[in-house]
Amino acid sequence: MATTTTAAPASREGRASGVQIRDALMSGVSHAVPFVVTGGVLIALGYGLGGDRSGAAEPVSAGFDWFSSASWAALLFQLGTLTFGLLVPVLSGYVAHALAERPALVPGFVGGAIAVQTGAGFVGGLVAGVLAGTVVRGLARWQPPAPVAGIRPVLVLPLVGTLVTGAVMLLAVGPPLAALGSALDAGLDDLSRSGVVLLGAGLGLMMAADLGGPLNKTAFTFAVTGLSTGSPAASTIMAAVLAAGMTPPLAMALASTVGSRRFTPAERQHGRAAWLLGATYVTEGAIPFAAADPLRVIPSLMAGSATAGALSVALSASTATPHGGLFVLPLVGHPLGLVVAIAAGVLVSAAAVLALKRPAGPRIRTDPPQPRSATAPGPPAGEAT
Repeated sequence: MATTTTAAPASREGRASGVQIRDALMSGVSHAVPFVVTGGVLIALGYGLGGDRSGAAEPVSAGFDWFSSASWAALLFQLGTLTFGLLVPVLSGYVAHALAERPALVPGFVGGAIAVQTGAGFVGGLVAGVLAGTVVRGLARWQPPAPVAGIRPVLVLPLVGTLVTGAVMLLAVGPPLAALGSALDAGLDDLSRSGVVLLGAGLGLMMAADLGGPLNKTAFTFAVTGLSTGSPAASTIMAAVLAAGMTPPLAMALASTVGSRRFTPAERQHGRAAWLLGATYVTEGAIPFAAADPLRVIPSLMAGSATAGALSVALSASTATPHGGLFVLPLVGHPLGLVVAIAAGVLVSAAAVLALKRPAGPRIRTDPPQPRSATAPGPPAGEAT
């Protein structure tokens, strides 16, 4: 996961490179994930306790019955909705922060809030964060007069950055991205069952292709974006991404346990840790194996994750909780389908890895020993033959 840098904005180039923008997007997503997880779990708990009525309940601040399960369900749902509602501003703010440090936080958060207001959603938040960070980076190159220099990071850069970012988001970026989000919503609803199965397989391939890298995060972001649209198909796609993301570490844990001779002692130790990492949906748990043998491991993991994603859709698994692994299984619709999909994907990947890998230890010589020549000198006296 990318981390923010500490260099002063004024010492950087005014224009962010593609690598810097990619790292900033990864940083923003990593900061937003806890909001996604917490909000999703709270919403799922509200639905689990009160059903569909939870979403239509009156605000709990207007009246709360401490002995009513409906009131508690409404409380959980409304807390989850508020937490989930912070997702886009937090994402945008920390993308901007990764590009231009603290002066970009205000324009980044405001740009994210505008993305929510205009309906531009998750994608709008990404655009707002990059825009705010780029604007503030450019402004930071300006060397103000001495009386202004002291207030530049706390007033000038945030103020001007917010004005520019807000105006662009409200007038130029927000409406088209809102239309794009509506098209995505309609497209998800119009997909046939076979189309959703293929989509699940494709997202599964992306989840295992780089194990937490840009492709993995793109698939995760797509699924979370679908959740924010409220599309009925979105929870099915989220479950497919969840299953596909859990498969790689669990598969390597199984393979390193069953076929231990094919793995080094260090890899076998990683495999023991991968059981827990896979169960908690940490796809990066398979990275040590992929880094050591990418040509055999990565294609095997992609095959298993594609299987898990497709089967999850085919078996009608669904979830509004984008993280948590097996610990949120009680909040999953058709949980048996999700478990079967994960198990099938793990078996496919583990079998492929074991079929392709060779034993990790030194090769044992199996050719028969050559007979000693009659003229060759024997061993010195007193030495065993």
